[in-house]
Amino acid sequence: MRRVYNFSSGPAILPQPVLEQIQAELLDWNGTGMSVMEMSHRGEAFVSIAERAEATLRRLLGLPSNYKVLFLQGGATAQFSMVPMNLLRGASADFIDTGIWSKKAIAEAGRYGSARVAASAESDGFNHVPEQTSLELDGQAAYLHYTPNETIGGVEFGYVPDSGTVPLVADMSSTMLSRPLDISRFGLIYAGAQKNLGPAGLTLVIVREDLFHEPMAGTPKVFDYRVYADNGSMYNTPPTFAWYAAGLVFEWIEAEGGLQAMGERNRRKAQKVYDVLDASSLYRAKVRADSRSWMNVTFTLADETLEASFLAGAEAAGMSDLRGHRSVGGIRASLYNAMPESGVDMLCEYMREFERSQA
Repeated sequence: MRRVYNFSSGPAILPQPVLEQIQAELLDWNGTGMSVMEMSHRGEAFVSIAERAEATLRRLLGLPSNYKVLFLQGGATAQFSMVPMNLLRGASADFIDTGIWSKKAIAEAGRYGSARVAASAESDGFNHVPEQTSLELDGQAAYLHYTPNETIGGVEFGYVPDSGTVPLVADMSSTMLSRPLDISRFGLIYAGAQKNLGPAGLTLVIVREDLFHEPMAGTPKVFDYRVYADNGSMYNTPPTFAWYAAGLVFEWIEAEGGLQAMGERNRRKAQKVYDVLDASSLYRAKVRADSRSWMNVTFTLADETLEASFLAGAEAAGMSDLRGHRSVGGIRASLYNAMPESGVDMLCEYMREFERSQA
């Protein structure tokens, strides 16, 4: 069996031990004689899987008891609508604009009320995140929304914005469980699973209980956070297999040393690639040094005509999906939790060798 180093931004690499456990349990989970994919979501077997996954997640995060965990569908994109439907309630919300995904969240929130841009890095080509001192915040806003990591641009916040008494909302699709996190700083966090949490199809939402209110008029019940909280995320059939797989990923992270170990490893992996970029005359990092992502390293080649041969050589060497997003081009190496350090080392050596071959 040939496994490549998968640098895709998502659906992304999964831990091999998790894949092997899924393989071993695929036809018969725990002596039930059936696959998790075949189980009733209300049956005792799956309920035990769901409860174990949430308990592991709570341990990893040190999650306070006044936060609810929701296992939903629709991806982070659905949350661009669900957040304002549930939290806006006729008020205005503040947004920090750092790239494509935050822009999508702003546009969607504007369909339900006032979406006010408190700061933007667009004039500088989204090559950094705005500093705290540049945020023009409304103390009466329903919430402040930001995207800690812009997966496409490779821009990442090195700090958690101080929103005062205004609830802080974060799209953590590409950073969730990648390092320690003080959940008490946030009112609501959402994340698509397909980066660090598990396979596509599952969306994790963590909500502080005081934010459960009557949603805006006309909100369908399937978009009401309270409905999911009151029904253990099983108001309708949840993405059971993705939920199960995510639970195994949570356990893998815990076995690997938890979020502290993940953070140290991820910082080290990213720094290795940035060290190659900073020492190079061929490669150009796209993001200012103080805003560089640990998760998605983006760069270009000084001679863009070499890009195709760079990608082809990487693919031949066993490194897949290094092409940048279609909207921005260039190269993107996604270094999520499951990317082993050996894969990063191979990439760095390939980058050096490719540059030497052009001399």
